[in-house]
Amino acid sequence: MEPKFNSGATNRANAGLAARARAQSRVIPNEVRNPSFFRDEHREIPRFARNDNQRRVALKRFGRHFGTLVRVRITALPLLLASGLVPALAAPQVSSPATRSLTDETGQRVKIPADVKRVVSLAPNLTEIVFALGKGDQLAGDTDFCDYPPPAKKKPHVGGPVNPNFEQIVALKPDLILATSINRRETVAALDRLGLPVFLTDPHSVDEMVATVEHIGDAMNSKKAAGPLVSDLRARLADLDRRLAGTTPRRVLFIVWTDPLISVGRDTFIADALRHAGAQSVVDTVAEWPRVNLEEIIKLQPEFLVFASAHAGDTQHDIDALRARPGWRELNALRLGNIVVISDAINRPAPRMVDAIEQLARALHPESFNTSSSSPATTPQQIEEACACAR
Repeated sequence: MEPKFNSGATNRANAGLAARARAQSRVIPNEVRNPSFFRDEHREIPRFARNDNQRRVALKRFGRHFGTLVRVRITALPLLLASGLVPALAAPQVSSPATRSLTDETGQRVKIPADVKRVVSLAPNLTEIVFALGKGDQLAGDTDFCDYPPPAKKKPHVGGPVNPNFEQIVALKPDLILATSINRRETVAALDRLGLPVFLTDPHSVDEMVATVEHIGDAMNSKKAAGPLVSDLRARLADLDRRLAGTTPRRVLFIVWTDPLISVGRDTFIADALRHAGAQSVVDTVAEWPRVNLEEIIKLQPEFLVFASAHAGDTQHDIDALRARPGWRELNALRLGNIVVISDAINRPAPRMVDAIEQLARALHPESFNTSSSSPATTPQQIEEACACAR
């Protein structure tokens, strides 16, 4: 005989918990709970903004209050974990669904329903991967910063990656939650205590990004969809390796921020993307997103300056301003116009990153992609078009 559930009692418990969670959430300042708190011209908070120096990168691009954001506590968590109320968060089930056990990218074992129908993504790159797999219809919700592809913006949002709204996540009744290193460990632990399966990803290189696509396909029981996509990405990267074999890597400065000057360390996924494009950063440090000295860069004299932007026209304004600054005019690359603006897709470990890598490789090594020995210089219009295609 199947057990019976008191749906009235369950609904009252859910309503009571939701009311208490909303009341507790008022402890969080309004500016933290307001999605606009996270935005600056609709640009996302990068996965790397994790300490004081890295927050400086985010201040200009990603919102002036980001430094406060990472110190916000999960104030509603005690209520969600209160004795006797946590079971009320989930819809009563007559029997436990079939599950399978997978190991995520941090080595944790995760029990996932055999039939995943509803997924919540807690990071923009993960949302892109879900859509790239052709599984956008299974995406029940994502974050305020998930802006690509355009349908991602129409999905229910659960807040920002750093401080998601647990009440909204639970209300979406996900079978699976996708998270990554941008998400706080407290967030992942809280979701796990609520009995929600969380598959954690942690790519640090281009090859690991491709592996993440494969792993998410497996977690979503979509190996057939992931197979061709993964094969295509690996084939394109192999083609780049073949074309660039024997070429001398271009010495570049990848500019994350101009004032103060911040670049990328050698162990970041962006630095790895540069290597795949036939480039080598002149900044050689273990720090992930180091603040560098302009005088030292002048001594190193990179051959190219590389910027990432969603709109090349916006970056052109910044480049013109740099030419007027003392010190910057001493950089040969700036004086000679050896500047490359690529798609900001390079900032996200998702399939579009390969588009940006190919774009940069063509700009730095045109001879490897053209039969003609003489190749015209890339024009601002061509750069803008390339960015638009990569978006």
